[in-house]
Amino acid sequence: MPIPRISLLTLGVADLARSRAFYESLGWKPAYPDCDKIVFFQVGELAVALYPRDELLQDCGMAGASPAPGGITLAHNVAERDMVDALMAEAVAAGGTVLDAPRDKPWGYTGYFADPDGHPWEVAHVPSLKLDEAGRIILG
Repeated sequence: MPIPRISLLTLGVADLARSRAFYESLGWKPAYPDCDKIVFFQVGELAVALYPRDELLQDCGMAGASPAPGGITLAHNVAERDMVDALMAEAVAAGGTVLDAPRDKPWGYTGYFADPDGHPWEVAHVPSLKLDEAGRIILG
């Protein structure tokens, strides 16, 4: 049995150019800068793709599905509490929208923003989660 993993996360987006600009303004570098049909970013060991939402739903056989797929949040965990505020500010400056301002919660200090397509991102400092030098969560 292969090791469990997620190798690619694809976000369905309303406007590919707008979403690409948003993530590029956060410092993400597209892997294939000349491609205008899909955008790939290397994010650590994971790849993230942006793909037009209608085409993604068509591709996976969910066009017209009701309710529409959802129920996912993305997270960027950081090693220091002040990095939460800095990353939230960077996301807002790039065109993101604050969903929940950073605040103390039982598990740490976190806030949420939405990208231009409404995908919710959590920025979190959770002291009980160990991060390696590359910022990856080390479980166990």
